[in-house]
Amino acid sequence: MIKKYNKIAFSGILALNLFFANPAISQHKKRKQTKQLKQTDINYTQYVNPLIGSAGHGHVFVGANVPFGAVQLGPVNVFEGWDWCSGYNYASNTILGFTHTHLSGTGIGDLNDILLLPVSGKAALTKGTKEDMATGYGSYFSHNNEIVKPGYYSVLLDKYNIKAELTASERVGFHKYTFNSDDDAHILVDLADGIGWDRPVKTFIRKVDETKIEGYRYSAGWAADQRIYFAMEFSEPIANITLHDSTAVVRGNGGEGLKMKAVLDFNTLKNKQVLVKVGISPVSSENAGANIKAEIPNWDFDKVVKEANSKWNKELNKVQIKGDEKTMKVFYTSLYHTMFAPSIFNDANGDYLGTDKKVYEKANFTNYTTFSLWDTYRGLHPLYTITQPEKINDIVKSFLTIYQQQGRLPVWHLMGNETNTMNGNHSIAVIADAYLKGYRDYDTELAYEAIKKTAMQTRDGMDYVQKLEYIPADKMLESVGNALEYAIDDYCIAQMAKALNKTEDYAYFTKRANLHKLYFDKETTFMRGKLTNGKWRTPFNPLSSAHRKDDYVEGNAWQYTWLVPQDPYGLIDLFGSEESFLNKLDSLFLITDKVEGEDVSPDISGLIGQYAHGNEPNHHIPYLYAYAGQPWKTAKLIREIDNKFYSTKPDGLCGNEDLGQMSAWYVLSSMGFYSVNPANGIYVLGSPLVNSAVINYKKGISFKINAIDNSADNIYIQRAEYNGNPYTKSYITQEMIAQGGELKLYMGSKPSLTFGVKKENRPN
Repeated sequence: MIKKYNKIAFSGILALNLFFANPAISQHKKRKQTKQLKQTDINYTQYVNPLIGSAGHGHVFVGANVPFGAVQLGPVNVFEGWDWCSGYNYASNTILGFTHTHLSGTGIGDLNDILLLPVSGKAALTKGTKEDMATGYGSYFSHNNEIVKPGYYSVLLDKYNIKAELTASERVGFHKYTFNSDDDAHILVDLADGIGWDRPVKTFIRKVDETKIEGYRYSAGWAADQRIYFAMEFSEPIANITLHDSTAVVRGNGGEGLKMKAVLDFNTLKNKQVLVKVGISPVSSENAGANIKAEIPNWDFDKVVKEANSKWNKELNKVQIKGDEKTMKVFYTSLYHTMFAPSIFNDANGDYLGTDKKVYEKANFTNYTTFSLWDTYRGLHPLYTITQPEKINDIVKSFLTIYQQQGRLPVWHLMGNETNTMNGNHSIAVIADAYLKGYRDYDTELAYEAIKKTAMQTRDGMDYVQKLEYIPADKMLESVGNALEYAIDDYCIAQMAKALNKTEDYAYFTKRANLHKLYFDKETTFMRGKLTNGKWRTPFNPLSSAHRKDDYVEGNAWQYTWLVPQDPYGLIDLFGSEESFLNKLDSLFLITDKVEGEDVSPDISGLIGQYAHGNEPNHHIPYLYAYAGQPWKTAKLIREIDNKFYSTKPDGLCGNEDLGQMSAWYVLSSMGFYSVNPANGIYVLGSPLVNSAVINYKKGISFKINAIDNSADNIYIQRAEYNGNPYTKSYITQEMIAQGGELKLYMGSKPSLTFGVKKENRPN
C-alpha cells in the first residue's frame, strides 16, 4: 500500500508544479475588487461580524463581552451535540436563557454558568425542548430579530414577547429586559445546568434585600472543580422570590442544593423594563458585588454598550489594514476572536482562586485562565507578542503561579483547573518565546526552573524522552503525536538555556529536540509508530485517522510527518534531498484517497488533499516551501486557503476556532507572514491578503507592510524593500516589527524564481 501511495504522490508532482506556477489554471475564483476603504477615523468594530464561525464546526462564542473579559454573556440554545460546545449554534432557533461564561471554539463543552431568563406569564422550572417550547422554559427566536455587535447582543424572545439586550464589562454582565405584554413579569435564575460535561455539585441562592441576590455554583466537568460566585443587582424591587432545588420547593429567602433555581417576581416596572447587573468572581459573592461597584456603578445601559464598543475598537486599532470588503470583515472578525481568551481570572481588587483552591489576595498582576495551549502556542501567542505586548508578562506570571500551585506548568488550564487536555507542554514554548523576545518582567530564574521541571516529568511517555529514547507505540497510544510535540518544547527549552548560558542543559535538550528523527521511516518517508522491539508498527496506512486508535492525535501520517516546525532543515535532511522533500510536500496537497469504511474525525476538516486546515498541527505546513526555496507555492496555498475556508458567512470557519488559533492564522497570514517556529522570532513570508497593514506595536512604534499592486491575480512576491532598501529574505523578524519601519512587497501574477530562493535568503 505504501509504495502505491508513493507512486500516486510522485506521479502528481508535475501536475502540481504546473498548478502552482500557472495562474491561468488556478482553482481560485477571481474575487471582485472593491473600492479601497479609507483608513481615517474608522470604527473597526463595524467590520466585525460575531456570527462568523457560529455555524458548522466553528463553535465560537456569540454574545456580549469585552477583550479578555471574565464574563462572556450570551444566549444558550437547546443542546444538540458537539457543535453546541459554546452553547450556541447558528442552526438553532431556541434560547433557554442567557449565561455568563462560555468557551469559544473548543472541542469540549463546559461552563455556561448562571442562567437568567426573563419570563412573562407562568414561569416553568424545566427546560423546553427543540420540539416543544410551550411547556418548559425558553423560547423560539428568529435571526431576523437578533443583533450581535462587539460588546452587545439583543434578541426578541418570541414566546414571551420580551426584548433581551446584553452588554458587559470585564467582570460584570449587564442585562436589559423589555416586557412588551401585560402578563406577570418574572426572571428565572437557574444554576442547575451547564454545557457538555458540566454538572452541578453544590449551588446556593440567597436574597440579600429587595434589589439584590447572591450565591454560588460549584460544578464538575471538563474543569473538575469549578467554583463561581455571583452577585445580582436589579433596577426594580423584587416583589417575591421562590426558591427550588430542581423542582422541589425550598422555603425561605435562601437555600443550598444540588440544582438551585429562583423565580423572581416583579410587580412594578418602569418603562416595562428590568435591568440586571451580574458580577462574577472566583473567590466570593462579596467580591462579585465589589466588581459591580468597581466596573458598572450606574444604571446607564447605553453608556456601558458604548464603553464596551470603545474597548473593542481600541484593541482592533492595534492593526490597521486596507483591503476589499470581504478581507476587512474576515480580518477584523478574526482579530476580535483572538481576544476572547485567555480570560481574566481575578477580581477588581486582585484576588483570585489558585489551582490549589487557595485564595490569593490582591495580586499585583492580572491573572488569566482558559489556555488552549496545544492550539494557541503555534500562532496566537506569537501574535500576542506583536499586538498585546503589555499582556505578555502577566500571561507568563499566570503560568508561574500555576506551576507553584500544581508543581508543573499548565497544559490546558480552565477556571483554576488543570484539564490535561491534548499533548505536549506548550506553556514552555510560550515562556521561551516571551523570554527570547525580551519580555522579562517576571522571575526569569523561576521561569526556567518551571520549564525544566515540567519537561522532566515522567507522565505520558516523558520517561522515555528523558532517557533519549523513542516512546514505544505498544506502550502508549498517540506515541508519535506526543513525541513530536515534546520535541518542539524541548527545542524551546534548549534555546532559553542557551540564552541563560546553561550549556549542559542546552546540550541535553538539543538532543531531546532531535528525537523526532527516531520516528521517521526512510523507506515510506512518513513519521511512524515504533514498537519496543525496534520494528515499525504494522499494518500501516498513512491515510488512517482513526481517533485515539493509532499513533497520532486527530490526524494521520500524512499530516504528522511535517510536525517539525523547530527544524525544517533537519526534516529536509531526513528525506535525503530538497527534491524528495518537495515531492512529498507537493503530494500532501494532492492525495484525496480515503480509507474504506473509516469515518474521518470532524477535527480533520478544511481539506486540500490530506492537508487539514481545520486542525492546528497543520497550520505551518504551507509555509515549509520557503525552507526549500519555493516560496511561490506557499503564496498559492495561502490564497486558496483564504478563498475556501474563510468567509463572512456563519459557517465561515472550516474547523474549531480553538480559542483564537484558527483566527490567529488568518490575522498573521493576511498580513503576509506566519510563525512557523513558535519561539525563534522568525515570521515566514507568504502572500498578503491585505493591501496594507500597520501594526501599532507600542506607542510611537509602528511596523508598516505595503503590498504594491496586490490583487486576486497578483499573489506572488516579486521583490521587497525594507525602509527603502532592497530586502531579499523570505522572512521577517520580531526585531524588525519591534523597531518599526516599512516593508514593501511588490506583487505580481507569476512566481518569482529569484525572491527568497537562494539559501542565504531562506528562513533561519
